Amino acid sequence: MTRAAIEPRLAAVQCLDARGLHRMAYWEWGAADNPQVVVCVHGLTRQGRDFDALARDLAADCRVVCPDVVGRGRSDRLADPTGYIVPGYVADLVTLVARLDVERLDFVGTSMGGLIGLGLASLAGSPVRRLVLNDVGPAIEPAALTRIGAYLGQPVQWPTVEAAADALWSISQSFGPHTREEWLEMTRPQLVPGPQGGYVPHYDPAIAVPFRAVTPELARAGEALLWQSYDRVRAPTLLLRGAESDLLARATAQEMTSRGPQARLVEFAGVGHAPTLVHADQRAVVREFLLAP
Repeated sequence: MTRAAIEPRLAAVQCLDARGLHRMAYWEWGAADNPQVVVCVHGLTRQGRDFDALARDLAADCRVVCPDVVGRGRSDRLADPTGYIVPGYVADLVTLVARLDVERLDFVGTSMGGLIGLGLASLAGSPVRRLVLNDVGPAIEPAALTRIGAYLGQPVQWPTVEAAADALWSISQSFGPHTREEWLEMTRPQLVPGPQGGYVPHYDPAIAVPFRAVTPELARAGEALLWQSYDRVRAPTLLLRGAESDLLARATAQEMTSRGPQARLVEFAGVGHAPTLVHADQRAVVREFLLAP
């Protein structure tokens, strides 16, 4: 099969927000009538094409759906930036599940995407059959929030794709080693032509508004609610962790193996936050978990 034969289809669904409707784009791989569905959701500033390598691995066996969360990639931007919060994203995923017309699905979520998956999997009557949380849990380390906040939403523009790749790599080295071509492939969907030429990030800078409004008190309250959600999850859960992650502490990961769904923990050496699921060893762990009888 040629590479062109396994490129994704682009579609969209209308979702409700406080100001009206917004369009959420999603990339779909594999047969549209395959009942085994995997939904993959990206991190805070990323987009659905992050999962290209994993989706190509799964497309022969599954229908793989990779949304661009609102405010990112090909999806609309919100008129009210205070809507860029996890409960709103979970509501959008419920709408997407209705569009897909499936009763059960598997969920793979990286960082923010994992929090969205946790929210969906914790709902009564959840459609989530199996859950993969990629380097995220109910407790998020403050050092990681400080690191992310230093670049999130900052105005930047690059003259070339290569210059953008270099700049993005400077803030993404915790993803672990990647070849130049691997990183360029991950970078291209992250860019959009800038208004004065060159390239700018393919996300709404206003996603930083609610991020920067989080106080220590709100963070503690949010952590307590996330643990409650985690304890309600009934789906078998795989927890991936970069062994050098500054966002998911090893103590948190270990606690996740002993409460709630009692996640199976797999760590990847030489990687921080977060494993990209580009490399074969990382993809194999996810594939084995999702396709096991």
